[in-house]
Amino acid sequence: MPGFYLPDVVTGRNFQPADFRNFKGTLVVFLCRHCPYVVHMRDELLRIAGEFAPAGLGTFAVCSNDSAKYPDDAPAMLRDMAMDLKWPFPLLHDENQRTARSFGAVCTPDTFLYDGSHKLFYRGRFDASTPGNGKPSTGNDLRAAVNALLAGSPPPADQFPSIGCSIKWKT
Repeated sequence: MPGFYLPDVVTGRNFQPADFRNFKGTLVVFLCRHCPYVVHMRDELLRIAGEFAPAGLGTFAVCSNDSAKYPDDAPAMLRDMAMDLKWPFPLLHDENQRTARSFGAVCTPDTFLYDGSHKLFYRGRFDASTPGNGKPSTGNDLRAAVNALLAGSPPPADQFPSIGCSIKWKT
């Protein structure tokens, strides 16, 4: 897992990889507030994080969008979303976008699952649903990866690229 030191938009506390060292796995999701792909999967993401937390999954989200050009992704707006949805994990703001670049994140949502040693286990789509294809968001691709990780099995052989809106890079 690349290094980072980012503030949580709700508490103001800064987080870094060491804060997630006592987990069997760590889920990192790059997202934003306004992307229709994120809105489509957001409730299921919250369910997955809650479902697997007792089994040792740590979760945090990162918003790296240019909040000057996309004010819905400013820390105050992200905080409102996190509080309204009773977000159960840190939502970090990547103002300088270095964290997104170091992870290689390209879209929202973009999911990364790390093992207990912070080695990448899965990087790919949440599931095959999109806002317009009529399929419900189940998180089945991510669920399969989390289940494999927690069971000590190998990563899924098929890892499809994440689908979503591009990260809004500063110019």
